[in-house]
Amino acid sequence: MTSPQPVGGSGVFGLITPEDWYRIPLQSQERREASVSALIRRQFAGVDDQPVLRRQAEEQLMGAALAGVDQGGVVLYLSFLEAAGIPLSASLLVSRLHQRFDSLDAVAALAGKGEVAPVRLPAAGQAARRRRTERTRESRKLGSEFDDTIVEYFVPTPGGDESLMLTFSTPMEPIADAMVELFDAIAGTLRWQARNEDVKGTPDE
Repeated sequence: MTSPQPVGGSGVFGLITPEDWYRIPLQSQERREASVSALIRRQFAGVDDQPVLRRQAEEQLMGAALAGVDQGGVVLYLSFLEAAGIPLSASLLVSRLHQRFDSLDAVAALAGKGEVAPVRLPAAGQAARRRRTERTRESRKLGSEFDDTIVEYFVPTPGGDESLMLTFSTPMEPIADAMVELFDAIAGTLRWQARNEDVKGTPDE
């Protein structure tokens, strides 16, 4: 799935996610609400006797989307992958930061904790990567016994004074390393595009 998205003065970025990851644009409110409604219709297709569950699911999704907006997010992806009938829960929030992170020290100062290391993304260039674990409010609310595994990428935008932040998260602690491999593979597809550049693949706009 290729996602052309505007960001800063650099044009747009493209990102490829698995087919079973659903994309929710966070800007504007109209697009955000329409995308959440479409996801709810898809998830509850053929199910007419669960109005309470449907409403709860919609409230939860909208809450996640609004939380992403508060963090400067431009797009939120939610995983609906399954393995042997078990949902592989994960999310990706792409945010704009009005600050460049050209040095690892700057990222480390922002991070405060976790493993921070420089990386080079195949098409997007230099970046900083941080992996950490956190007991999130969502995990506590759901009664999960596991910490969330979070992987963040800080990528300076070309020709601008901003950075793109990719925040991957999964509550699947027992298979965290395998999920992190997937996150790294997705981050590796990030590329910068001119605004008028054709995007190959199946756009999800």
